[in-house]
Amino acid sequence: EVQLVESGGGLVQAGESLRLSCAVSGFSVDDYAIAWFRQAPGKERAGVSCINYSDVSTYYADFVKGRFTISSDNAKNTVYLQMNSLKPEDTAVYYCAAGFTSCTVVPRVPLYGSWGQGTQVTVSS
Repeated sequence: EVQLVESGGGLVQAGESLRLSCAVSGFSVDDYAIAWFRQAPGKERAGVSCINYSDVSTYYADFVKGRFTISSDNAKNTVYLQMNSLKPEDTAVYYCAAGFTSCTVVPRVPLYGSWGQGTQVTVSS
């Protein structure tokens, strides 16, 4: 059974950091692109970052470049999103997703077939 489980969300103040984890089971993170998306109330789900070990590609949305870092621990079959210098506009539910695609293209929802349940990130000003 394919499963992705996010953790690490919470409430922080602007400027602080959080690290999100996406624990994967049922397949290897080596074989798929793993992306982080976020969805704020009233907004569409947007791609934040992506990592693909097999084609050595990564992606960062412009609004997180220089602040967020994606990484994977293949031994733990887990992908992380380190989020630094958080801003109130980063407040959203964050989802990880797996897809058979490359991170050389912008992550889009239809390209990802397996999703986690989401974790809430709230940044206060």
